[in-house]
Amino acid sequence: MAVPKKRTSKSKKNSRRANWKQQAAKEARKALSLAQSVLTGKSHSFVFLTNNKPSKNTSETE
Repeated sequence: MAVPKKRTSKSKKNSRRANWKQQAAKEARKALSLAQSVLTGKSHSFVFLTNNKPSKNTSETE
């Protein structure tokens, strides 16, 4: 026969929710920091390609 589980207390629920929100806020700060460093060009830990150079396969050689 199925037995219902005990109810989670408000303090435990609030504690878990606060922990989850704190982790989300930390990740948001990290993402914003990375975006700022990429935009200012000071990023050393994030590799991305830029298309500032003209391509070699243009029709100018024809």
